[in-house]
Amino acid sequence: MKAAAEIVRGWVRHERLRPLRHRFAYPVFWLRMDLGRLDELQALSGGWFGVDRSRPLSLRRRDHGPRDGSDLLPWARKLLRDAGVAADGAVHLQCFPRVLGFGFNPVSFWYCHDAGGELAAVLAEVNNTFGEHHLYLLSAPDGRPLSAGTLSCRKVLHVSPFCTREGSYRFRFRQGDASRFVGVDYLDAEGLLLATAMAGTARPFDAAGLRSELLRQPLLALGVVARIHWQALLLWLRGLRVHRKPAPPAATLTAGSTFQETHR
Repeated sequence: MKAAAEIVRGWVRHERLRPLRHRFAYPVFWLRMDLGRLDELQALSGGWFGVDRSRPLSLRRRDHGPRDGSDLLPWARKLLRDAGVAADGAVHLQCFPRVLGFGFNPVSFWYCHDAGGELAAVLAEVNNTFGEHHLYLLSAPDGRPLSAGTLSCRKVLHVSPFCTREGSYRFRFRQGDASRFVGVDYLDAEGLLLATAMAGTARPFDAAGLRSELLRQPLLALGVVARIHWQALLLWLRGLRVHRKPAPPAATLTAGSTFQETHR
């Protein structure tokens, strides 16, 4: 992504494989923004988008990273440096925007590039509906760029009452000229339990595009939360076991991951 930002129109898909099968998919849109060029976005948006400002669509810095409203890029660079990840290039944040002041992101992704433009790491920022969050830093242990492949890490934050906290995640990231894809699988001791994906097509970040998405999905943010609770109700009505929520982990960052490259 060479532009300051892009709009991605697509969908979210979620499938549970056991002990009962349950699947749903919803249309969504999200933004992907160069954190070093946030000051360009309000002008590009024609007033439809603002950073820490009241606009129809917005990014609030306090929703991400250190959660204190400070500049996100220096925070991300320090986190990467402290973790020994050489990612001193552009950092792109992918998230749902706030819509009319309201927003919730089950997961946001920070794409961290090296000076040559190669993807060096991805920071997955997970939020649950209990007001807790956790950061998973995904990178190749040997420091090589992340080409096509799978990144795996241990799950440490409780997310769904219908899953335990034990297990691991598998992440897959794909990007074409305009296509965008993220796959996240959750595995427990018995194997694959949940398969989720976000996929869409990138569009220019401009007033026409933002206005179009807002008119298509004016309740995007409310819909994300409502759908989480609606799907939970359906699972509960089908008799799926509810697990007690454990205390959140003391640390907010998990930095260990493995990378398996896909050979074509």
